Amino acid sequence: MPSAPTPYPVNLLLADQPVLVVGGGPVAARKVEALLRAGARVTVVAPAAANAIAERSDVTWLRRRYQPAEAGSYRLVVTATNDPAVNARVAADCEAANVFVNSADDPANCTFTLPSVARRGHVQVAVSTGGQSPALARWLRQRIEREVDSGYAALLELLAEARAEAKAHYGTSEVTGWEAALDGGLLELVRVGRVDEARSLLRGHLGLHAPENEPTEALAS
Repeated sequence: MPSAPTPYPVNLLLADQPVLVVGGGPVAARKVEALLRAGARVTVVAPAAANAIAERSDVTWLRRRYQPAEAGSYRLVVTATNDPAVNARVAADCEAANVFVNSADDPANCTFTLPSVARRGHVQVAVSTGGQSPALARWLRQRIEREVDSGYAALLELLAEARAEAKAHYGTSEVTGWEAALDGGLLELVRVGRVDEARSLLRGHLGLHAPENEPTEALAS
């Protein structure tokens, strides 16, 4: 018997995209906060809402119950209610309109699940259990957060700088040397403030020290 398909992980670009959140409690407030960080235009539909929603000027709050078929007007929908009938109604409307929907703690009414995410600046590490155990996902995320300290954010800035330089020099950033540099102590140097030394090490591994250097071998596509 074939194994069940696994979820396909993605990072959605939601800047200026209309997103609907059905529900106004604390769970909905957490969903709203994450969507706003992603730049989404968030509308909340709920007869009552937590202060974390009601007091925000960057959220449109419709003080009423969900209306049939309104999910089709949005790019993405999240439900956070304790009413299975509402969740099912929203999910059915989303299915009819080809809109992806997540229903908090209700995997039967989801077409996508939300991972638990550890963040340090632009560094994000997502942990998912395919909706089977949010508790395990949170526990793993907390362990990862203890490892992913602020040094990773500074390291990312250094790597982004080098990537732009490599792309300008070689026409692509897909060259060898990245892994060797990372294994060679870049993070440790950045953590103790030796950023110039880390930059020199990284550029050396990428062959960027001198214009006359031959390009490093491109990675296989």
